[in-house]
Amino acid sequence: MTVGICTLVLYLPGIGSLKGKRQIIKSLKDRVQNRFNVSIAEVGDQDLWQRAVLGIACVGNDRGFVNQVLDKVLDFVQRVPTIEVLDFRLEFN
Repeated sequence: MTVGICTLVLYLPGIGSLKGKRQIIKSLKDRVQNRFNVSIAEVGDQDLWQRAVLGIACVGNDRGFVNQVLDKVLDFVQRVPTIEVLDFRLEFN
């Protein structure tokens, strides 16, 4: 069994309130979870308007499969026009 964890640090330009941030992050989390069948949560910078840290987890029998899923999630998030990915980290156990 392989567990893959991806940590994303996001910048949300043009957001002026926590309510606006919550709407964008909730929409993103729902789309990622439904499309890729992964677990996703906001794990940091909850009090900052224009930054968010997301944790994404995927479990599978094959490390290659888990890596492929997390790469697709990263690519998907990077293509969202209202979000910039500042940093990311992949870990496997």
